[in-house]
Amino acid sequence: MKAFMAAVPLAFLAASSFAALAQDAQKTTYKTEMDIPYRTAADDGADSYMLERCKLDVYHPEGVKGFPTVVWFHGGGLTNGAKFFPGALKNKGVGLVAVNYRLSPKAKCSDAIDDAAAAVAWTFKSIANYGGDPAKIFVSGHSAGGYLTSMVGMDKRLLDKYGIDANKIAGLIPLSGHTITHMTIRAERGINNKTAVVDEFAPLYHARGDAPPILLITGDRELEMLGRYEENAYFLRMLKLNNHKDCTLYELQGYGHGMAEPAMVPTLNFINRVCPPAKHP
Repeated sequence: MKAFMAAVPLAFLAASSFAALAQDAQKTTYKTEMDIPYRTAADDGADSYMLERCKLDVYHPEGVKGFPTVVWFHGGGLTNGAKFFPGALKNKGVGLVAVNYRLSPKAKCSDAIDDAAAAVAWTFKSIANYGGDPAKIFVSGHSAGGYLTSMVGMDKRLLDKYGIDANKIAGLIPLSGHTITHMTIRAERGINNKTAVVDEFAPLYHARGDAPPILLITGDRELEMLGRYEENAYFLRMLKLNNHKDCTLYELQGYGHGMAEPAMVPTLNFINRVCPPAKHP
C-alpha cells in the first residue's frame, strides 16, 4: 500500500466499513480473563512493584480459532492510568490484551518500555492458548500507549531481548503517540516539554523501511498536544524515505488529543485489510 497522509473528517470515518470483521462477531460469545502475570520474580529487576503492575487481561472469542489480537496499552503520560479494553474493539471478532506497566516515578520510563516489550512477547508465546493466531498480532494504544506501541515496533532490540522478531507484528496502530523522545523521559532529565529531543527513546530515531505496517492517527493539528500531529507527519516522512511501503497517517479533524474513540473505525479497517477475515460461502 502506498504511504500517504490524510486529513480525515468524521463523515468519512462514519462511512468506512469494517462489516467483514464483525460479520460473525454478533453470533460469538466472549470470555475475559483477568490479572494474568506476564513477568515473574525470576525477571531482571523484579520487585513488589513489578509484580503488582505487570499483569494483563485477555478478552477473546470463545470457540474461535485464528482470530487477530490487539495488544492495547493505556495512556496517562507514563505516570498514571490502568489497563482496560477499548469498548469499540469489543464484539468485533478480535481478541484484546490489555496491559498494565510500571509507571514513573516509582519506576523509570525505560522500565515501562521494557514491560511493553515483555507483554507483547507474552502475547506471541501465549495467544494460541486462547485460540488466537500469533501471526495476527497488532499493537496499539493511545497517547503514552501509542508511544509504547511505536517503541516496541520500531526498536528491534526491545523484543529481541525476549526472543521475538518485531517484524512479526502484523501491524502497529499508535494513536496520538509521541514519535520524539517521550515528555516524561525528558522530565526525568530536567528538560521541559517544549524542548524536542530525538534519541534512542524516540520511535522516530528507529524509523526503518522493514518495520511492520503502521497506521498513525492523531487529532486535529490545531487541537492536539504540543505538535503531536507534526511529530507523526515527520515520522511518516522518515518511514517513506526509508522505503517503508505500508505507512499511513490520518488526522481526525475536529478532535483534539482525546481522539481514541473515533480512531477505532480506521483501526478496525486497518486490521481487516492487513489480516482479512475468512470468507464464508
